[in-house]
Amino acid sequence: MNSAQIEHEMERLIAAETTFLRLNRPHPAAVWQKPLERYVPRQLRNTLYAAFCKAFSLIFDNGTVWIEKTYNAQKIREDYEIHQYASRVRKNKNGMKDFRRNIQKSRAVGAVISTAEGVGMGVLGIGLADIPLLLAVLLRSVYEIALQYGFSYDTPEEQVFILRLMEIALQHGDALDEQNAALNRQLYQNTIPQADRDAQIRQTAGVLADDLLYLKFIQGIPIVGMVGGVSDMVCHKKIADYAELKYRRRFLYRQMRENG
Repeated sequence: MNSAQIEHEMERLIAAETTFLRLNRPHPAAVWQKPLERYVPRQLRNTLYAAFCKAFSLIFDNGTVWIEKTYNAQKIREDYEIHQYASRVRKNKNGMKDFRRNIQKSRAVGAVISTAEGVGMGVLGIGLADIPLLLAVLLRSVYEIALQYGFSYDTPEEQVFILRLMEIALQHGDALDEQNAALNRQLYQNTIPQADRDAQIRQTAGVLADDLLYLKFIQGIPIVGMVGGVSDMVCHKKIADYAELKYRRRFLYRQMRENG
């Protein structure tokens, strides 16, 4: 990519990121949650938090190989190299369109899987038990996005980055703006977040537990849980949208550095 193409793509990225922040800045603490407060067990939040912590550790330590069986990682890597070659050698102006088209396809598949998983569990009245599956679906989408932009996801450093972007994606208000800006500065400086992985797991698990508390409670009620199950789809879309923005930014910054 030449400098003009990078500048054009950065403008598109900034516009998309501005839209994401605007849509997600308001806190979705809807009025419907108030009547549920007295019914939600006090320990549910702690139970959710512990379940997310355990699921993250299990997946990162032993589950990634199983997630990789659900998509062709080698083909995605090869497609990335082909697009990079076309962009550098042939000065292909449609390079980023190819990236976006492939990502949209994989995200559509991920959204279908997330909806089926969440609603299906909701019909059965399974709320907490689906957390490992929910995280596997979320991470599957993030992994594919990472590969499509030429990044790995299996090192401790990259796992911390993934956890951090998942945490920020679910923030609201000033916290969302400030943490997003801080992450952008780190990406510009080519220093992805450095932290202890277990500590970052705890932070991200806490945000997920808070965000999904009421909806996971509803999901535990058979049939009615379909409503709560939709929360998995909403959570998936928000995290996938944000992950695409951050990996696209990393990709463009890398192109800038390669161009000198």
